[in-house]
Amino acid sequence: MLKNGELSYKERWHAAWQSKSYRNLTRAGSIVLLTIFCFFPFFFKTIEKRNGIVLNDWLLNCLSPHDFSGTIFIFVWAVTLLLIIRMVQQPNIFIVMLWAYIIMTILRTGSITLTALNAPKGFIELVDPVVSNIFYRHTLISKDLFFSGHTSTAFLMFLCLTKKSDKIFAFIATLIIASLLLIQHVHYSVDIFAAPVFAFISYLISKKIISGASSSELRV
Repeated sequence: MLKNGELSYKERWHAAWQSKSYRNLTRAGSIVLLTIFCFFPFFFKTIEKRNGIVLNDWLLNCLSPHDFSGTIFIFVWAVTLLLIIRMVQQPNIFIVMLWAYIIMTILRTGSITLTALNAPKGFIELVDPVVSNIFYRHTLISKDLFFSGHTSTAFLMFLCLTKKSDKIFAFIATLIIASLLLIQHVHYSVDIFAAPVFAFISYLISKKIISGASSSELRV
């Protein structure tokens, strides 16, 4: 039940869509994101052909590898579902997440390109029943390492969510995902620790883009 003076999600979207900058950012972001998704399969196949180096990771050396793929994706998709619900309810969360994810993906693509790494010792394949069928097409992907996409995305969702209970859940989920990725030896520790930094940078840039677009509209 809505409180007095509170807009329904339909009214929020109607109000947001009245803004020319919001419409342009949504359309441009959707096109860019679709282009990135189309590019992904070729990118992942290319990096798998490279021969990189294996880092001597003291933290991974202390952890016996175990497969936690199922548990990892329970938390990944739980946070994702929560974010989708909140984006439907609040268009401001949607637009910030859209552009932050685009920026983070571009940064990650660049960082992977510049850092040729082989999988850590004890690597156990992380099997995502959804993403692997869309982007990887049943191809083993083990060299998309620096920085961790799952950790950074989970942390980015934490940043974009606004409700306190949502943020607590997303933050705990991020910690669990990051920890289990290390135990499974999917990533080096530097991949995990760097992920929130890149997510935060992407979040700030996204906010700056949206703020700049809104300011430009007001000046017209």
